[in-house]
Amino acid sequence: MAWASFAKLNAASSQWIGQQSFTQRTGSSSSTRFATRRVSVPIRAGAYTEELVKTAKTIASPGRGILAIDESNATCGKRLASIGLDNTETNRQAYRQLLLTTPGLGDYISGAILFEETLYQSTTDGKKFVDCLREEKIVPGIKVDKGLVPLPGSNNESWCQGLDGLASRSTEYYKQGARFAKWRTVVSIPCGPSALAVKEAAWGLARYAAISQDNGLVPIVEPEILLDGDHPIERTLEVAEKVWSEVFFYLAENNVVLEGILLKPSMVTPGAEHKEKASPETIAKYTLTMLKRRVPPAVPGIMV
Repeated sequence: MAWASFAKLNAASSQWIGQQSFTQRTGSSSSTRFATRRVSVPIRAGAYTEELVKTAKTIASPGRGILAIDESNATCGKRLASIGLDNTETNRQAYRQLLLTTPGLGDYISGAILFEETLYQSTTDGKKFVDCLREEKIVPGIKVDKGLVPLPGSNNESWCQGLDGLASRSTEYYKQGARFAKWRTVVSIPCGPSALAVKEAAWGLARYAAISQDNGLVPIVEPEILLDGDHPIERTLEVAEKVWSEVFFYLAENNVVLEGILLKPSMVTPGAEHKEKASPETIAKYTLTMLKRRVPPAVPGIMV
């Protein structure tokens, strides 16, 4: 839903609420004098808002999902090595062409997350990969984070780097045809998680989301709760609820349009080393409980 840029106050005030502030009066019944204070009321209405909402709804269309082929060149090389091929750009191009030109792919896939190299590549006969996707009504996406690094001051936890230069990179990705973005950060339960790590994950996701939207890209918001640990499923639920509440708090602080984002939550499961395994029905129950408690209804799609 696009929001209006301005809302008019009553006639006595004759001011406008926008990226401005308005006067609020305070006082008591025993005095006719009023003190005034300035209250800022930011209103979000970006240049890409309508397009973002449309893109998010397209990707979240029923019966289709997202294809993630955003492997780094090193990871792609491991796949090629398994079939006896060298890790060259030509071979990576052929591998991705095999995927992206599959007949009828658009019947099942609504969006494809690409690695930066792939976004700029073409088929062997010169057709851009992004054009191959568009013909199948698949939205091209792009991985924008720069990977996990140690978080100083934490309990051996990580944070996701990549905000530096993200605006300029996103502008170029949009020009090349990308219309949504992926940013992955993680939270470790065995490491605490510390309040610092949770805040860093939430704030980083919110800044990435705001920058992406300002440049026309629908952000996939993905705080991944790692499976490591021997904790029960109840502990995972507790941590997931805390993380997602922080994420949406900072999304609001950064004026992110919730109708123009997509979510990729982790399933709520016991730790991988926990002695009791949960049934699929139990995992579904706990995951839905978390989502119902934390996700605002404005969000158009949850991709799991």
